[in-house]
Amino acid sequence: MSAGGAGFAQTDGHSGADGPDVPGGRRLARERQGPAVWQSSPPGSIYDYIRVATFSLGPDGRIDQWSERAAQMLGIPAHHAIGRDPVAAFVPAELRETGYRKVSEILDGREWTGLVPYRKEEGGGADGLAEIYVMPSEAADGGRGALCLVVDVRALRGIETDLAASQAVFGQSPMGFTLFGTDLKLLRVNERFATIFGGPVGKYRGGSAFDFLPRPEAERLTAALRRVLDTGKPVTEMHLVGTAPGKEECRRWSVSVYRLHGASGRPIGVAALAWDVTGRRRAEREAANARRNLALLNEAGARIGNSLDLETTARTLLDVAVPQFCDLASVDLYQGLLAGDEAPPGMTDGSAELRRVAFSSAVSDAPLATTCSVPEGEPGAVAVGAVHRYPFNSPCAGALRTAQVQILPGRDSDDGPELGALVHSTLAVPMVARDTVVGLVQFSRTKGSEPFGERDTALAVELAARAAVCIDNARLYRREHERALMLQRSLLPPGDPEAAGLDIACRYLPGTTATEVGGDWFDVIELPGHRTALVVGDVMGRGLRAAVAMGELRTAVRTLALLDLEPAEVLSALDEIARGLGGGGDGRATGRAPRSRSGATPGPDRSARTADLSEVYLATCVYAVYDPVTRRATFANAGHLPPVLVEEGEGAALLDVPPGMPLGVGGEPFEEIEVDLPDGALLALYTDGLVESRDQPLDEGLQALRTALSGAGDLLEEVCDHVLSALDTSHGEDDIALLMARVHGLPKDAVGDWNLAPEARSVSRARELARDQLTDWGLDALVDTTELLVSELVTNALRHGHGEIRLRLLLDRTLVCEVWDADLAQPRRRRARDTDEGGRGLQLVGLLSKRWNSRRTPRGKTVWFELALPDGTSEPADAAEALLSLF
Repeated sequence: MSAGGAGFAQTDGHSGADGPDVPGGRRLARERQGPAVWQSSPPGSIYDYIRVATFSLGPDGRIDQWSERAAQMLGIPAHHAIGRDPVAAFVPAELRETGYRKVSEILDGREWTGLVPYRKEEGGGADGLAEIYVMPSEAADGGRGALCLVVDVRALRGIETDLAASQAVFGQSPMGFTLFGTDLKLLRVNERFATIFGGPVGKYRGGSAFDFLPRPEAERLTAALRRVLDTGKPVTEMHLVGTAPGKEECRRWSVSVYRLHGASGRPIGVAALAWDVTGRRRAEREAANARRNLALLNEAGARIGNSLDLETTARTLLDVAVPQFCDLASVDLYQGLLAGDEAPPGMTDGSAELRRVAFSSAVSDAPLATTCSVPEGEPGAVAVGAVHRYPFNSPCAGALRTAQVQILPGRDSDDGPELGALVHSTLAVPMVARDTVVGLVQFSRTKGSEPFGERDTALAVELAARAAVCIDNARLYRREHERALMLQRSLLPPGDPEAAGLDIACRYLPGTTATEVGGDWFDVIELPGHRTALVVGDVMGRGLRAAVAMGELRTAVRTLALLDLEPAEVLSALDEIARGLGGGGDGRATGRAPRSRSGATPGPDRSARTADLSEVYLATCVYAVYDPVTRRATFANAGHLPPVLVEEGEGAALLDVPPGMPLGVGGEPFEEIEVDLPDGALLALYTDGLVESRDQPLDEGLQALRTALSGAGDLLEEVCDHVLSALDTSHGEDDIALLMARVHGLPKDAVGDWNLAPEARSVSRARELARDQLTDWGLDALVDTTELLVSELVTNALRHGHGEIRLRLLLDRTLVCEVWDADLAQPRRRRARDTDEGGRGLQLVGLLSKRWNSRRTPRGKTVWFELALPDGTSEPADAAEALLSLF
């Protein structure tokens, strides 16, 4: 009856030689001498699940033997059962007649099997239903009895249910299911398992993991099975990779393993659940790639375009792409577009010159070669900053020509041991902005990385497009910025201007290319009488409009300066001009919004536009006029930083010039002060970009400027360089204008100054004084012309003016003659008729002088003319010919 063959089935549950104390419940094989020995049933015997009870009937039909299992199952101890009538004891009353008849038949020698309801004794438990197998037996004395085997029907039903569930698992489960024995051999697999790993069900029985998995994976699974069998700890979601028999596609499986136990708790094997997760893994990988691509796009949107510098934008693109998207990448831009051309030659067919502006790599420090990067098809690397072009038939040129992505083949290992052979996949992506190809970006992956797919190609196009728009914006901004700088510089004095009695040095530093141009300006204006106007100003706001406003104000300053107005008057006039510019030309301040004819105030857009214009045309300015004869300067300030004066032997000091209100505010008068400037003194005018930044407060900047000027040398150019190097001028936040002048005045022997009485003989006296002075100066070549023009001006002063006449000659880079009188009426040049005897004096002055004009003075006017000094190469104008030309 034992499932083990020669052994006897122990139905009482006691273990034998290989009981549960043996590790893993595995049966130990022992080598014994002699005949077969008794041994317990192997794990998984049916008797572990069905508890079979036995009892026997004597010839009298009463119970004469009662097993312990019968006592446990039926709840009746042996001393109560032996000797009793089984029908009367266990069978219900209504079935007793049938029971007695069956017992009689059994005692007559007939076997019987059937279901018999039984009733336990009081207190023994509930009634039940038993399946009894009765076999007639014969006693030693020849009497007949019966041996009865009893099985509880409920246990049988449980076995049927378990078998049905097991069959459902094997036959209907959507997952692969298999059983391994304790020797790790396959006992049974279901159809789904065979479908997952390939082949019919029958080929797996008796096999091992090495029959359906690659050896490395089979070793992993076998080790896991043994560990589960030994420890009882399950293994879940173990991933295996391999190729199903007859198929080339690599698959991925997930396997969960757990130990099986018999009814007695002894291990009887290992069960494994397996399912193909290749599709799920692919979906997870695609989802991860999609998340990565989305993260890359988000990062690209946040980082690319934060700078208006072309190279910085290109490097930022590569910082985003490497190594998150590819292993190395490069950016090429059309050289002509970088130089400002709208469409360089060869741009349409992809053969134009390009410049490598950025390169990044996670596998090498130097650029790698590609199959189309060098003319004539020779593989080679292009360094950053190098100008090159792609061969016409190369994939890169095709990408530029068609504006379509091209896939570049990888280099074969036969090309050499260089790192270029590591590249196995490259995308050449044109950078298209506003339907124009501006360059090419190459994304490359090396061996060991996944090749580019369709999603990768779409992402590469999106990254290149975003960078292309930003690079094109940077290119357009650079072009406009350079034009604005060109405009701004064209409005500044060329080189170092010259002035009588002053050594001039100036510096102008525009903001960095990442910022807009500003409205800083300076100017040096020659005034009559060898005087010089020094101007430094700053238009509030930035951009091209600020530069244009600066040009308008600078032109206005020059015009007003030539009218020889006092500095305060010049600023007052400038203020009116700025208010007119800012107020849309109506000359009114824009602090209050103008009303329309209907009385309504303009809408918010118009108000904002008006306020914006008003802000652009607000400006600060300091204006100074220096007279080299008196060595005195007159200052007026419109909200600008104070000038700095450094006298010999003393430290730098800020001049106490009344600050005034900025130009364009209006409503406040401007004050002016006069300051004596000794020879050797140093005067510095500047804008706030020199002394103020985010990292340097204004007070600290002014102190640093004073310290730098106090320790400066004698050469003016070196002083400028020293100041710019000592102060923080590299912040690039604002333009910097610096105008420096060293005072040396006109020598006394370079000035001739006389007062003449208002009488006719003063004309000859003026000619005599001019002749003697020019002879002393060695300007004999100018004597005749000077005498003639001095005679005309003194004669006009006597004829049209009144009061004392003053004659002054000034010698510096030119000769200046001034005639002063007390009349306020300005001379007016007119053309005399041929019959007129006079009226040609001012015409003659205009013909013979370099320039001439008149200006008002506090007590009259001054008429002056200027003659160029002889240079030895050209003759001065002939006075006689000029006089004859008037008739």
